[in-house]
Amino acid sequence: MQVYYAAMIINHTSTSISSIPQEWIIKTKRDLHIAYGHTSHGSQLIDGMTGLITFRGNLYSFNGTGADSALELRDTPFVGASDLGNPNRTAWESATRTYLNAHPEINVIIWSWCGQVSSATSADITTYLNLMNGLETDYPNVKFVHMTGHLDGTGITGNLHQRNEQIRGYCAINKKILFDFADIESYNPDGIYFGDKIPNDNCDYDSNGDGTRDRNWATEWQNSHPGEWYNCGSAHSQPLNANQKAYAAWWLWARLAGWSGR
Repeated sequence: MQVYYAAMIINHTSTSISSIPQEWIIKTKRDLHIAYGHTSHGSQLIDGMTGLITFRGNLYSFNGTGADSALELRDTPFVGASDLGNPNRTAWESATRTYLNAHPEINVIIWSWCGQVSSATSADITTYLNLMNGLETDYPNVKFVHMTGHLDGTGITGNLHQRNEQIRGYCAINKKILFDFADIESYNPDGIYFGDKIPNDNCDYDSNGDGTRDRNWATEWQNSHPGEWYNCGSAHSQPLNANQKAYAAWWLWARLAGWSGR
């Protein structure tokens, strides 16, 4: 089992792109070789990172080969699985093994969910976590990134939240790496929390507690902060959500390259 000195939790507190020293961005691009499996929701990271290049420059460049001093990020390179729940809840693991055996240069593996955490049982999540642990044991030179499922509007009493809490608790106790997809969707850039307002993946929320989502925190922030965000693709959601995911992704990459996060 890979053991880290502390859990590496990437969440809404990890979205200050300006806080990442440039030298760590450069080291990240030199050291990491990433393979990322995802479907539509997971594409928010890729679309956000693509838009960030235009917004903030080639320092944040990436491509599938690492050419031209870019970060090497191979987007959806796996065969036999599309995400953590497609075509089933275990195919991603064998697809990962097959890929790593053929590409030993890869040192970071990250997979995202689509909507499968919403319907997952506790046993399903335990299966996911056990499969991740097995990969960590068998590939000790690879860093494996855990992921929570995207928001679905069921709130803090819903199954999604309970299963995400299961993932968070496991990662915290066992000192794992976690990209907390749902947590990033629960806060705006000012740190205002919307998780108790039955938010969904589009960033819609219930503003008055009547059980109906009637406002959208992302579009509200975009409208009140012109020039502080960038337009980009964001499947099922708003550009600001993909912005935040891109910032957090670079925070993750820098931490994996050795940055302390401070």
